[in-house]
Amino acid sequence: MKGRKKMSNRERTFLLMILPALILFVAFNTIPLITGAIYSFTNYRGYGDYDFVGFRNYIDLFSDERVRNSYWFTFKYAVVGTILINFLSLLLALGLNSRIRCKSLLRGVYFVPNILGGLIIGYIFSFFFTYIVPAIGKAAHIGFLENSILASEKYAWIGVLIVGVWQAVAMNTIIYISGLQTVPTDIYEAGMIDGVTGWQKFWKLTFPMLLPFISINLILSTKNMLMVFDQIMSLTKGGPAQSTESISYLIYNNGMAGGQFGFQSANAVIFFIVIVIFAVVQMKLTGRKEEQL
Repeated sequence: MKGRKKMSNRERTFLLMILPALILFVAFNTIPLITGAIYSFTNYRGYGDYDFVGFRNYIDLFSDERVRNSYWFTFKYAVVGTILINFLSLLLALGLNSRIRCKSLLRGVYFVPNILGGLIIGYIFSFFFTYIVPAIGKAAHIGFLENSILASEKYAWIGVLIVGVWQAVAMNTIIYISGLQTVPTDIYEAGMIDGVTGWQKFWKLTFPMLLPFISINLILSTKNMLMVFDQIMSLTKGGPAQSTESISYLIYNNGMAGGQFGFQSANAVIFFIVIVIFAVVQMKLTGRKEEQL
């Protein structure tokens, strides 16, 4: 056709660069997502034959007490974890961005937890909670420290939370430091002329400029905390008495080894929708705040 524009060498090069990433994304993300959605309408056990059961799996999800408990634990863990991560990482970023000695070295040290694997960190903390802390508690005659927190049905989630927050703070701190370095010094100079100091300096000058970075960190930390898996696998395996069983761990454990592949596929679809809703709501709320400021 005469009206069709011929692709230039530059455009062809860009297409060839994008194509491998696109193929990998479709192969390892899109196709598994579609396949899982199809299995969610079946009674597939992970092996053998299966039949289509319509929306029965989705209906059964809302009456399954174990699923409800896993959602409650996951939401509680994600909300508390997201607040702690962003509060601590913002404090660290403000400190590491100030005029202190060995600033670059300290930034590298604080980023180490993000480099280590979640399972490795979990096993290290499992040993710490199981042996080190109780030994200190017995030596110091501190009653509540004499037993492992991971063995407590009521408080085991706090142990998992400590590990998750400790590892996640590293990346959020780096993002906040990047945001702080984009704030023009002229703003602070103008604020000093107007008599803005201390807390007002942060709230009226720094905070509004950091809002885009706060939005990114809120979305990333909420998503990562909702999808908690490594810490559960290495610390508690959902126990004691399924008190720390997250949605991701339940989907993996019962879907892969428990013969509930179709049922847990439906759970995964619902969980995916929940994560998308959380992200959209956060973007809307932070977007409105940015417009107001």
